[in-house]
Amino acid sequence: MRRAAIPAALLLLGLAAGCTVGPRYSRPAAPVPAPDAWKTQPPWEQAAPKDAIPKGAWWQVFHDPALDAYEQQLLQANQSLAAARDRLEQARSLARVATAGMFPQLAADPSAVRERGSGNRPLNGVVQSIRPYTQNVFTIPFSLSYEVDLFGRVRRDVEAANASLQSTAADLQNVQLVLTAELAADYFTLRELDAEWQVVQESVGYQRKGLDLVNNRHEGGIASGLEVAQQSALLDSTLSQLALVQQSRAQNEHAIAVLMGQAASNVSVPVASLQATPPPVPLGVPSDVLERRPDISRAERLMAYQNAQVGIAHSAFYPHITLSGSGGWQSRDLEPLLNAPSLFWSLGADALQPIFEGGRNRANLAAAQAAYDQSVANYRQSVLTAFQEVEDGISNLSMLSQALATQGAAVEDARRALAIANNRYIGGVTSYLDVITAQTTLLTSERLETQLLGQQMVSSVYLVKALGGGWDASQIKDQQVHPQAGQALQQ
Repeated sequence: MRRAAIPAALLLLGLAAGCTVGPRYSRPAAPVPAPDAWKTQPPWEQAAPKDAIPKGAWWQVFHDPALDAYEQQLLQANQSLAAARDRLEQARSLARVATAGMFPQLAADPSAVRERGSGNRPLNGVVQSIRPYTQNVFTIPFSLSYEVDLFGRVRRDVEAANASLQSTAADLQNVQLVLTAELAADYFTLRELDAEWQVVQESVGYQRKGLDLVNNRHEGGIASGLEVAQQSALLDSTLSQLALVQQSRAQNEHAIAVLMGQAASNVSVPVASLQATPPPVPLGVPSDVLERRPDISRAERLMAYQNAQVGIAHSAFYPHITLSGSGGWQSRDLEPLLNAPSLFWSLGADALQPIFEGGRNRANLAAAQAAYDQSVANYRQSVLTAFQEVEDGISNLSMLSQALATQGAAVEDARRALAIANNRYIGGVTSYLDVITAQTTLLTSERLETQLLGQQMVSSVYLVKALGGGWDASQIKDQQVHPQAGQALQQ
C-alpha cells in the first residue's frame, strides 16, 4: 500500500505545487510615431466612423460590382489561399498534439507465443539436470505513464502551440489581404489600360485624318512629300503604342485569371472605361495599425511562441517526474488467462534530474533566447514597415491628386495648341512639323492623365491594404486549443 501511495502523492504534489518556469510573455514596445497623427494628410475629407472599411470585404469601398465578383471568385478558388487554409488546419492539429501531453498515456500490447526451451541452455552456474520444454505464453499487458508537469514544460508546449496556431491564423488573413489587394490593383490597372487604349485609338483617328489632309494637299501640290512621310511615321508609331497597350492589358487579364484560380485562357475581362475616384479612407491614429495589420499580429504571435520556447528550455534544468504503471494478465494456458492468479502489476515513479549535460541545456536556452530576441527585432521591423507603407500611400495620393489637377490643364492646353497648329498650317503660316509636334504632345498628355488616374486608384488599394483592409487582431483570439477531458479516452 505504501508503494502504491507514492505515485499518487507525487501526482497531488505536482498538481498543487506546479509552477511554470521561464519568462512571462508581454508584448515589447513598438516604435510607434510620436505624434498622434500621420505626417501627411490626404487631399480628401476624412471618412466618418460609419464609413469604416468593410470587414472581410474591404474592396467594397470602391463600389464596383465587377471587382466584387472577381474578389469572390478569388476567395473560393485561389490555390495560394487554399494552401494557407490548409496550413491553419495543420497548425490546429499540431496544437491538439501538444495538449495530449496533459493526459496519461495508456497502451496495450497483447501477445501469444508458443516456445520451446533448449535442453542445452546455459544454467548460469547452477548445477541441475535440464530438459527441453515446450510451452505457451499468453499475455495481455497494459502500460500507463504520466509526466507530472511540475515545472510547466507541457504547459509551455501548449502555450507555444497555441501561439503558433494564432500566428498561422494571422498569416492566413495576411495572405488573403495580399491576394485580394493584388487582384484589385491588377483590376484597376486593366481599367486604366482600357482607358489608355481609348485615348491612343482616338489619336490614331485624328492622325489618320491628318494623313488624309496632307495627302490631299500633296496631290494638289501644296504639301511636300516630307510632310506626308512625317505624318505617316507618327501614325505608325501611334499604332505601335496601341499594340503595346493591348499587350499590357492581356498580361493583366492573365494575372487576374490566375488569382481567381482559373487558367489564363479561360478568363476574359470585358473592356470598360475607368470611371472611379479614390474612396475616403478612415486612417485613424498610427497606433491603430498595430491591431489592424495581420502581418504585425503574425509577428507578435511568433514572439509569444519564441517566449514559450524559452520557458521550455528553462524547464530542461529541472527534474522530469514521470509516474508509470503496468499490469495485465499472463498465463501458460488460454483458459485461466483472466483469472486472479494470472494478474500482475507494478507502480513506480521516475525523477530525471540533469546533472552534467556537457552544456547542452545551457546552449539550448541561449539559442531559444536568441530566437526570441530575433523575433522581437522582426516584430519591430514589421511595425516600421507598416508605418512606412501607410505614409507612402497617403503621400502618393496627395501628390497624384495635385498632378492630376495640373495634368488636366495640360491636356486642355495641348488640345488648344493642336487646333491652333492645324489652323496655322492650313493658312500657310507654319510648317506641318508644328502640327506633328502638337499631335505628339496631346497624345502624351492624355496618356499621362489616364495613367495618373490609374495610379491613383492603385495607390488607394495599397493604402487600404497598408491599413489592414478592415481586419483587426481580435479575429484570431479565439484560435486556441484547450485540453478537453474527452481526450483522455482518444487515440
